[in-house]
Amino acid sequence: MKQIDLKNADPERVEKQIEKVFDIPSDECIKISAKLGTNVDSVLQAVIERIPPPKVHRENPLRALVFDSTFDQYRGVIANIALFDGVVSKGDKIVSAHTKKTYEVNEVGILNPNEQPTHKLYAGQVGFLIAGMKDVTEAQIGDTLYLHNHPVEPLPGFKSAKPMVFAGVYPVDQSEYNNLKSAIEKLTLNDSSVTVHRDSSLALGAGWRLGFLGLLHMEVFNQRLEQEYNASVILTTPTVPYKAVLSSAKLIKEYKEKEITIINPAQFPDKSKVTEYLEPVVLGTVVTPTEYTGKIMALCQARRATQENMIFIDENRVMLKYLFPLNEIVVDFYDSLKSLSSGYASFDYEDAGYQTAELIKMDILLNGNIVEELVTVVHKEKAYTVGKTICERLKDSLPRQLFEIVIQAAVGSKVIARETVKAYRKNVLAKCYGGDITRKMKLLKRQAEGKKKLRKIGNIEIPKDTFIKVLKTQPNK
Repeated sequence: MKQIDLKNADPERVEKQIEKVFDIPSDECIKISAKLGTNVDSVLQAVIERIPPPKVHRENPLRALVFDSTFDQYRGVIANIALFDGVVSKGDKIVSAHTKKTYEVNEVGILNPNEQPTHKLYAGQVGFLIAGMKDVTEAQIGDTLYLHNHPVEPLPGFKSAKPMVFAGVYPVDQSEYNNLKSAIEKLTLNDSSVTVHRDSSLALGAGWRLGFLGLLHMEVFNQRLEQEYNASVILTTPTVPYKAVLSSAKLIKEYKEKEITIINPAQFPDKSKVTEYLEPVVLGTVVTPTEYTGKIMALCQARRATQENMIFIDENRVMLKYLFPLNEIVVDFYDSLKSLSSGYASFDYEDAGYQTAELIKMDILLNGNIVEELVTVVHKEKAYTVGKTICERLKDSLPRQLFEIVIQAAVGSKVIARETVKAYRKNVLAKCYGGDITRKMKLLKRQAEGKKKLRKIGNIEIPKDTFIKVLKTQPNK
């Protein structure tokens, strides 16, 4: 238990909570303050006493786990490894169990905490390895390394990084495209879990669609772009990967699989082609003071969450567990939670697979023309709310024209929400001073016909700022 030196710290109360929630005896909790140095020595001693040493076999062939990797522009990929079996030394030929590529070891060493080269690394040690890898994707976390011609059973648990949140990234000014491209390439050299696909938009220009492990991962990547490379970017509202189960053998043959993943809403297949849609779900844990429980439960229910558990930690705090559709928490759930709880509630989540959902593709139309950049996938229950919100944002953002602009949100051929941007109106009666009313009616009729014609042939030029306001992540709603 750390930070016991804070003014509002209550170690005794937290001890009881830990014992109740995690079933850890309170006498095993070590109260420390790194700032004051209180009980730090006790932590180091407890690590030695409570954590068992690794079970290793140095006489067996090499088997090493890659648990991290970084990229150095002079030395290439530096893989941090933990040896479970055998020995590795400079000059050895090693193989990746995942990629099956062979490398020659150029350098090995221990982390002390900085890199300290050694002649060999033995089973039970943790260190670094450099073997001429050119890309961090060649040293994936969880991969097993073994000696050439001495294959071994890979260590269990390896899974390739699977992005769960996608967002469009575009330069604010297209003249900055090459600089942003260079920045993304440099960042992804040290972060192989980010997937990069080139993308383009008529409104926002050339850019990329990036996949991230989660919301925090996306936010950190965006902050690093801005802080380390001074890149000004447009980050669109994040989306999640949906799945569709195809309905016919012909479609399965065309797509080469029965279940397809959709990361771009514009590619969402029609209902006639699928038997069911699937959306990703997460198991979320909210810890909050009891006085905010009602408001937070209402928020969770509004986000289509299903309650799994409710535990009273003590008389003042409660832990709520909900199964959330991932799409419902990727934009503003955390901000709403903090607002409702005056900042006292915490939120964490973990992947819980996929579940069947009634999903639909919603188009946004301007004067009958679909705007591809605004196509989105929503749950059937939320279609009207989301459609109305986008229409209202567009109405507030679009500049007025000489003709009326009709903004519509449509599901298939059915319009579910509509807003109108009124046209500029010229007073054609200003030059009429009295006289016959039919003269005035004729002028008004001619003006109406002219605007109707202009509306049919007029191209609506949508400023980039408008797309930014509508597409960009909204921090608060």
